[in-house]
Amino acid sequence: MSIRILHEFRGQRVGVIHPPGEPCTSLVGHLRGIGCTVETIWPVPEAWPEAEIVFLAMPPDAKAAILALLGAPAERRPMLVAVVGHEDAAALPLVLESNAAAVIEQPIEPVGLLANLAVARGLWLEREEARRTIARLERKLGGVQKIQRAKNILMAFQGISEEDAYQSIRRQAMAKRMPMEDMALTIIHASEHLNYRPKDA
Repeated sequence: MSIRILHEFRGQRVGVIHPPGEPCTSLVGHLRGIGCTVETIWPVPEAWPEAEIVFLAMPPDAKAAILALLGAPAERRPMLVAVVGHEDAAALPLVLESNAAAVIEQPIEPVGLLANLAVARGLWLEREEARRTIARLERKLGGVQKIQRAKNILMAFQGISEEDAYQSIRRQAMAKRMPMEDMALTIIHASEHLNYRPKDA
């Protein structure tokens, strides 16, 4: 467990989507005790709150609203912690569908909450970094494919070698101060206006 992650909870924005009552009050008290800034919300909102971490209670009568929230678009979905009742087997399918980073059971113990939250936060941060890395690699692969297609077009139109086609794209990109991927896309669009399709299209 990283000490750095434990320190991060101080001032962390946390949303608690939970019916009012003693269990909610207890959870909020524990979170504020470890330094979190807490906002309580009920009923289940249509959009994710502005928070780094969201605790979401999963009572059976709120299933439809919970499913709608889980499907709501979000530029950056917060880390989700599912909150369930003691031995509430009915909540299990919903918990699995939520892809929650952690599950806590009521009644909540302060020590168990902090340990569960710290471990889950560390794993969630690793998962988010992996997701960003994959997205970067996918963008890079897309750029490589665009450049290859543009090279094929120049090779066919101008009868030049692959290296010369690459250097041509590079020179044009530098002259126009744009990324090579954007220059390649410009060449592809120009070829489409001429009704040309390279062999790899």
